[in-house]
Amino acid sequence: MSEITVTRAHGTTLKKARKGAEHIAEELGEEFGLDHEWDGNTLRFQRLGVTGHIEVGKKEVEIHVKLGFLLMALGPRIEREIERFCDENFGPAE
Repeated sequence: MSEITVTRAHGTTLKKARKGAEHIAEELGEEFGLDHEWDGNTLRFQRLGVTGHIEVGKKEVEIHVKLGFLLMALGPRIEREIERFCDENFGPAE
């Protein structure tokens, strides 16, 4: 199993950070067929071979993805997409 973790400071309100996380989940859902739902300030997503969550805090957002064996080859592409979505929604990494 392959794991991806991306942590990004957001420098905005919790409400706006949640909106950014929702946007990331929707775009990843369209591109990779993921379903998602909120559990407090954690947005959980999944599909066959992929599970993960986006934890939205007051100052940062952490995205954690677990890829099953068959999707491990897509790991670098998925990580690039997550980084790009974070850049668009929270600004570039410091």
